[in-house]
Amino acid sequence: MKFKLIMAMVKPQVTEQLVDAMKEEGATGATITPARGTGVNEGKTFFGLTVEERTDIVTFLVEEHAVPRLLGTIETRCQFGEPGTGIAFVIPIEQAIGLESQMSVFKDQAREEYL
Repeated sequence: MKFKLIMAMVKPQVTEQLVDAMKEEGATGATITPARGTGVNEGKTFFGLTVEERTDIVTFLVEEHAVPRLLGTIETRCQFGEPGTGIAFVIPIEQAIGLESQMSVFKDQAREEYL
């Protein structure tokens, strides 16, 4: 099986909605890492200091065949077409271990995709 890592950077108020939507679409879990960031539209300043809004980095390790469907879920269910909502991208995974408990779920999902 080939795996990909979907990484989504979102505002904390979107995190729960994102994780719930992805689980409904077959993601078996998520890792949420709090972060801060900057982008084209800088945060508001207070006495010349930039106020950075908190961001969550939400990662999902998924089977390669599920990536288009899951990215579509992120885009539509979390309104990623709206400015400032978040960004998501995919990273290829060369090797992975520790997934034995999820392999039956991945196999069932793969069967359903091809039926």
